[in-house]
Amino acid sequence: MRPIRSFVIRGGRLTAGQQRAHDAFWPQFGLELSDSPPDFDAVFGRAAPLVLEIGFGMGQSLLAMAAAEPDKNFIGVEVHLPGVGSLLKGIGELGLSNLRVYRDDAVQVLAQCIAPASLQRVQIYFPDPWHKKKHNKRRLVNPEFVAALTGRLAPGGELHLATDWAHYVEQMLEVCETQAGLNNLTGKGQYAPRPDFRPLTKFEKRGERLGHGVWDLRYIKEPC
Repeated sequence: MRPIRSFVIRGGRLTAGQQRAHDAFWPQFGLELSDSPPDFDAVFGRAAPLVLEIGFGMGQSLLAMAAAEPDKNFIGVEVHLPGVGSLLKGIGELGLSNLRVYRDDAVQVLAQCIAPASLQRVQIYFPDPWHKKKHNKRRLVNPEFVAALTGRLAPGGELHLATDWAHYVEQMLEVCETQAGLNNLTGKGQYAPRPDFRPLTKFEKRGERLGHGVWDLRYIKEPC
């Protein structure tokens, strides 16, 4: 795994409601980095398909997806504390039991906490595009990371990406098309329509207002 981070920790305080939610719900729904992958069936108290979302922001779309797909177990990864507090607040308000959260670097979470061939779906929506050329090396979706994600997907599992930056989606497409074991769900070199299970995010709505395009990519891991 590369040492260059794909994020910078931003300042920002939790609201009073986020702080109360963090204090109340982190012990139950928060996860810590471990030296080996946890038994997620035990963590959730049941066996169910496992979905990993990397970089959930303030968590609105992840909350909506967990509520809409109660037959799946969801794990969110986010480094920014206000986003974690917001997600925990939503978990409490919605009474969700199928969602857990890491406040850690996704590279570390993937390496230390996710077993090979254990994920039904990985979703990365609107990651930081690092649009300046000198910063492109910080982009999360790169060959090394996509190879690691592919190894964590179960056969038939899905990698789902979305961005509103044209240059970044071109890079995503190039990386995924050349990754062994991944097949483009909509055809080689093709973008996918937004699936019904992915809610519109505030970033997508903002992009639409600014006249930006929005692109989805969906890849399925080949059966063994």
